[in-house]
Amino acid sequence: MKLPSRIPFMAIRNLAFAITVVISIIGLGSLFKHGLNFGLDFTGGTLIELSYEQPADLELIKRELGQAGYTDAVVQSFGSTTDVLVRLAGDSADLGNEVATALRKIDTTSFEVKRVEFVGPQVGEELRDQGGLAMLLALGGILLYLAFRFQWKFGIGAVGSLAHDIIVTLGILAFFQVPFDLTVLAAVLAMIGYSLNDTIIIYDRIRENFRVLRKADIIENIDVSVTQTLLRTMATSLSTAMALIALLIFGGDSLGGFALTLLIGVVVGTYSSVYISAPVLIWLKLTSEDLIPPAVDPESIDERP
Repeated sequence: MKLPSRIPFMAIRNLAFAITVVISIIGLGSLFKHGLNFGLDFTGGTLIELSYEQPADLELIKRELGQAGYTDAVVQSFGSTTDVLVRLAGDSADLGNEVATALRKIDTTSFEVKRVEFVGPQVGEELRDQGGLAMLLALGGILLYLAFRFQWKFGIGAVGSLAHDIIVTLGILAFFQVPFDLTVLAAVLAMIGYSLNDTIIIYDRIRENFRVLRKADIIENIDVSVTQTLLRTMATSLSTAMALIALLIFGGDSLGGFALTLLIGVVVGTYSSVYISAPVLIWLKLTSEDLIPPAVDPESIDERP
């Protein structure tokens, strides 16, 4: 059977692997040298809920707080356009009144302080540990899922690809000191799901082509499979990236970290689905025999009555 037209993606797999190693080392170096810039969700601080009579302008409030000396303030909507949640470092009992006084000096808009709560560093540390545990459990679950649905070699490739995505994404966030809060953690977990979906589609096509292209070797199979899924991959990645860029530009500071993290994840995940998860199958010498279910011993089957 003549092979379908294909793009020789795997011809540069060794070069791509070298680039992957360099980028991963840089990402790990950035993490160790700079560390993540944990936000108040993880380091602790004070939460101040403000209730406005009119829809609040979050950017204006943040600018006003910066002029008053609260440059690290995180401002976001809370439930409705008239409710605003302000997060600040510090645990002063009068911090809520100080913020209200500072805002009233600059803005005469009517509002009231509904509540002031302090989040201790112990709670933040617990959130950080649980977030890390969530990522490890996600990777472990993915490995088991792919091992049962496909074959353990597919699981190794997918986990290696996702580990690369996480390292590179966190390395970029650490290098640019992007505030790492719960929304960014949510973006990292969403990135894992996005990248995994792309990888599974390619893996499913590779498995199917083992049945269709019986005379093709693993490299030819991967090239054909990636080529066949290329249009779908590009359409999904580009449409997602366009939505995230719009969110990054118009979403404000409260969604900026989420959009940026997921945008990095889309780019990195698309690359890794082709040049990490697929080449691993070559290095592990995947064959069609690996996908054939083991033969059942007739003697082990109970006789029917």
